[in-house]
Amino acid sequence: MKKHNFSAGPSVLPEYTIKNSAEAILNFNGSGLSILEVSHRGKDFIAVMDEAQALFKELLNIPEGYQVIFVGGGASLQFAMIPYNLLQKKAAYLNTGVWANKAIKEAKGFGEVVEVASSKDANFNYIPKGFTVPEDADYFHITTNNTIYGTEIKHDFDCKIPLVADMSSDIFSRPVDVSKYALIYGGAQKNLAPSGVTFAIVREDILGKVDRYIPTMLNYKTHIENGSMFNTPPVLPVYSAMLTLRWLKENGGVQGALERNNAKAELLYNAIDNSKVFVATVPNPEDRSIMNACFVMKPEYAEHEKAFQDFATAKGMIGIKGHRSVGGFRASIYNALPIESVQALVDCMNEFESQF
Repeated sequence: MKKHNFSAGPSVLPEYTIKNSAEAILNFNGSGLSILEVSHRGKDFIAVMDEAQALFKELLNIPEGYQVIFVGGGASLQFAMIPYNLLQKKAAYLNTGVWANKAIKEAKGFGEVVEVASSKDANFNYIPKGFTVPEDADYFHITTNNTIYGTEIKHDFDCKIPLVADMSSDIFSRPVDVSKYALIYGGAQKNLAPSGVTFAIVREDILGKVDRYIPTMLNYKTHIENGSMFNTPPVLPVYSAMLTLRWLKENGGVQGALERNNAKAELLYNAIDNSKVFVATVPNPEDRSIMNACFVMKPEYAEHEKAFQDFATAKGMIGIKGHRSVGGFRASIYNALPIESVQALVDCMNEFESQF
């Protein structure tokens, strides 16, 4: 039976990435050695790092003055690195869920934090609007896609202060005007590579403005000046990321990904909205994520939640159980998930619903 991987992360990767990563583990670049055992300072791996950074810049049309780095620690370490490097007196944050809350918590250890708006009042099922960002803050931080709640900011804010964005789960899913951001970061395990590497796109002129000592490994300048090679990088995830970026380039780039993602999201959300059994947890379509579609049973069918979970699993649907704070179901439809898998889930939903 074919498996359809809707896991929120680590998540589906292109078959191209998986096959070529597996080959590199056995024999990297014809060397007779595994990528797991070659020197990261050898010419073969330096070429991988260079290509991964170049593809980032090409696919996102990153302007001059920015650097792409690969580091460890996940987005969770970035929650601390950002204020360590950027927060002198005050920072502004938009609170759209668990990951934004974690970022806020870390920032409070470095200075004043202003929460400009929050959707906590409705269990984060919408994106706040109409808020004011204080112009005297050192930066404004947003989380563009909220995997747990299924909300997404799908446009690039105009901001008078440096804009920082956690794009862990929607990077490369839509075109981004990088020039509007001072820093974009994310863990790779949603839309790019296996877990173990974190990317950051850093505008260099925002650095060097705080008066605190920054530990070497937490200083963005360290990784920029050393080409992400100050210490041994996570070689396999970087290689897999490079492969995914190659695959993306060969399949229409970021614009092509957006078109495919919109088609998948439209197919799934239409099925949910026209269902007598299921209902979306995010009521406003403009706030709905095209990466993570969250839905629950309508109250009158709530008792059948486990039955559907079991039914879907038996049909090959993997990873659709919703986060415990929301319940219900979550279908993550990242770049690498084919529309055929979304159609299979819709067929599964329709078949289950037909018994009522």
